[in-house]
Amino acid sequence: MRTKSLALAGALLCLSNIGQAQVPAQKPGVLPPETAPTQAQQRLSLAEALALAEAASPTLRLKMAELSAAEGQRADAGAWLYNNPQLSVDQTRRSVPSTTGSERRSEWGAGLSQTFEVGGQPSYRREATSAALTALRLEIADVRRHVRAEVAERHTRVLALQQRADTETQALKLFDDTAVAVQRRRQAGEDTRLDANVARVEAERARNQLAQIQEQLLEARAELAKQLQLPPGSLPMATGELSAQRAGYSLDALLASADNQPRAGALAARETSAAARLKLERASTYPDVTVGLNVGREGPGAARERLTTLTLSVPLPLFKRNSAGIGAAQTELTQVQIERQAAQRDARASVSSLWARLASLEDRIRRLQESVLPALADNQQLSIKSQQAGQIGLLELIVVSRQSLDARRDLIDALADYQSTRIALELAAGWPQEGTQP
Repeated sequence: MRTKSLALAGALLCLSNIGQAQVPAQKPGVLPPETAPTQAQQRLSLAEALALAEAASPTLRLKMAELSAAEGQRADAGAWLYNNPQLSVDQTRRSVPSTTGSERRSEWGAGLSQTFEVGGQPSYRREATSAALTALRLEIADVRRHVRAEVAERHTRVLALQQRADTETQALKLFDDTAVAVQRRRQAGEDTRLDANVARVEAERARNQLAQIQEQLLEARAELAKQLQLPPGSLPMATGELSAQRAGYSLDALLASADNQPRAGALAARETSAAARLKLERASTYPDVTVGLNVGREGPGAARERLTTLTLSVPLPLFKRNSAGIGAAQTELTQVQIERQAAQRDARASVSSLWARLASLEDRIRRLQESVLPALADNQQLSIKSQQAGQIGLLELIVVSRQSLDARRDLIDALADYQSTRIALELAAGWPQEGTQP
């Protein structure tokens, strides 16, 4: 009987190791053979996942496809003359009555005309298209940041669930071993039926918890595969380590970065483009001047005349004053200004809020690692010795073991929340800025 008691104590001692303060680096991350999924398991580090996302993201590729249109508009606006010249040619054959019957004459004419904008439209058009192209490039950078942040968050979730699955797998094995040991002790008359039932229930609870985590892990892997545009059936595993470490930045640095991030720059460029388009629409109320030069030959062959004609035409702005174009441009400018002001306010508020949440998570993780988990591990050791000495029963020992397991779960969840919050904070602040990426 002494051997069985030592075996039970050894199993529960192993369970106490689950509650250690440090979360180990992710090594296998493999589910038990009887429950492991059959999908292909491609192992990806965070850097590999980010590289795949930038190359395959449909959102980023769609945004980059807009570059051709913006560059084409900028090229057209930079032309020497926005309106192309018009060339006209005419050929006329006349039948003129004469004393001998009728005389046929061939006459021709050619003309060239050019429309000139007189309200400064070319400069406004170049300013508007240049600013729009700059805004688009900054929007592409902002979309790239969002894609990277989303992939990093999904990768972190997969990594955390893998560690949870490892923990639950160990817990299930140890609770199963405990249930078997208690059942043997009960058959030997050393434990009661209540003890056996409690041990069996804990084992089933551990099995159910593992099944839930495996389901969540499968879903998280599928979401990561979708984000990375991997082939159907390829569900990646994550490699890496969960930690509570941030880059060397302060709140003031993040707030300053938030004012200069790509989204803020894109909105500023959009505002510049909208203001230039409003000036362009207002300048369009000035009538364009069309100048033409025509040459031709007319008259009978013996007295043919050469004609040169200079024409000047100006439309009269009596009825249509481009009110629709001016109104649309004014609306666009107002909307962009409102969006920019709201984005600046929201960005700074988000940075401040996420910074406070990150500091709170750091304190919580530090308490778990430095106070709670070591104390629970010590309690586990003491409770095992007390159980061996007959001072406490199995129920008290399982309670302590359950506390250690819950604390380990809390630590993994806190580390996952910390990483998600850090990713959201750096995204909201636009950190690191372009050119500061290590």
